[in-house]
Parts: sequence; structure tokens; C-alpha cells
Amino acid sequence: MQTFPLLVATDLDGTIVRSDGTISARTVAAFARVEAAGARFTLVTGRPPRVMRAIAATFGHRGTAICSNGAVEYDMRTGTVTARHLIPPEALRAAARALRAAIPGVGLAVERPDGRAADDAYQAVSWDTNASIPRPGDQALFGVPATKLLARHLGYSPDDLLALAAPVLDGLVSASHSNGKGLIEAAAVGVSKATAVAELAASHGISPGEVLAFGDMPNDLPMLSWAGTSCAVANAHPAVLAAASRVIGGHDDDGVAEYLEKLFPVRGETRARSDNPGA
Repeated sequence: MQTFPLLVATDLDGTIVRSDGTISARTVAAFARVEAAGARFTLVTGRPPRVMRAIAATFGHRGTAICSNGAVEYDMRTGTVTARHLIPPEALRAAARALRAAIPGVGLAVERPDGRAADDAYQAVSWDTNASIPRPGDQALFGVPATKLLARHLGYSPDDLLALAAPVLDGLVSASHSNGKGLIEAAAVGVSKATAVAELAASHGISPGEVLAFGDMPNDLPMLSWAGTSCAVANAHPAVLAAASRVIGGHDDDGVAEYLEKLFPVRGETRARSDNPGA
């Protein structure tokens, strides 16, 4: 007997968000098929909730998204943010000291459920402008729990920056990257996209083997490793391509939508076998 996923979890940027910043109508319709079949889907992203309004509108303000790499939930119907796993101030301060010692010139910022702030060295390159970011000084910056700690140095690639930062952050925060320009990001110790999806699945009695996950970057790796079936889009980071169960079409070719259309057909279509949905 074939088993089909009861929960579909997908990254956003680089996975279903295309290079022009849009999500196609085809992709939205594909996720509607998932719901019509009686399964659930969740968006799982490194994005902070404050930049999710357009995504929520695209999906018709339905469902819940997991944001900030597993730290918070965002209700796409109401815009309500539920903080679940925050980095405590003592860990933020220790991580900041470690990063500044290991990577001279690094800029630091924090995301919180209700906003963001940065030190004087941090350079914004997306979603914010440098003038729009509060810069309150270290005592205030690291004195309140945060959903994410961000570190940026434009002299390094994300991979190289993570290689420098990961050893000094071990035990303080969980670091990764999503290919932001010269950027790495960190959540609380033990928090990842995988832990958040696991909590969601467990709350509905869904096992890892009944979960299908899509992603493209290193911050997706824990989720892809945990899910029973994992798919990397063709444009994914080499580590993700190597780790995923399958490689599908790229984000600009609506690869996720194509995969879901075969797995969740509408009436009159033939449903693909779960062991080869790309057939």
C-alpha cells in the first residue's frame, strides 16, 4: 500500500519564491491540491514575520507559517505572531563577544517578534535600509530575547563566514545560512526548521515518514534530513543537493508545483506513485 504525505513543509526564498520575488499562481494552486487531498502544508522560512504580509496575501491568508528558522509561528489569517523559542540575553551577549573576536569588522543584528535592531557595523542589504534600523547600543541590543542573531561581513561568502563562526558559536546558538549576502543567522540552541516542523507534525499525530519537505539552502538541511521524503530544487546549494532524497525542477521553473501536481492530482488525473512522484 502506497503512503502519501500528510504534511508538506516548504522553504520560501529560492524554493517556491522565484528570482523575481514572486510566487506563481501555479504554485499556489499546487498547494491548494495538497489541502484538497486532506493533507496539511506549512511554509517554513528564515524570514521574520514582519516581511510575511505579501506571502500571506498570496496564499489567501490561509494557514500558519514557521518563521525565523523555527523560532516563531506566524498566523497567515490574522498576522498574529507566537514566539516559541527565543535566544536568551546571556547567549546573545556571549555570541556577540565570540563573533567580534573571531571575525573583526563583523556587523551584528537581532530579530525579535516585534521588530529588529543592529549595531553600528551591521549593513542592511535587503528588506531594510540602513537608516531604518534602530541602533540602540549593545546593552539594549542584546538585553532582550531574540528570535534570531544575524552576523554580516561583506568580505566573506556565506559559506566562508559560517565556517569561521560555527566553531565559536557552538553551544551558544545554532548557526546556519540561507545565502544572504555575506550573512549568517542563528537561532536558539537546538532550534531549527526541523524542530519546529517536528512539533507541528506531532501536534497532529503525523510521523516523520508522513512528511514531505522542500528546500534549497543550508538552513533547510535539518528539516530535509528529518522528513521522510526530502526534495532539493535544482538551484539548491551543493550540500542540499547531496542530502535530499530527490532533486526536482528549479524555483524559476516551478519545480515544487510540478512535483506536487503529480503527487496530488485533481479528478481525472493519474496520481503518481509515492516512491517516484517525478515519473
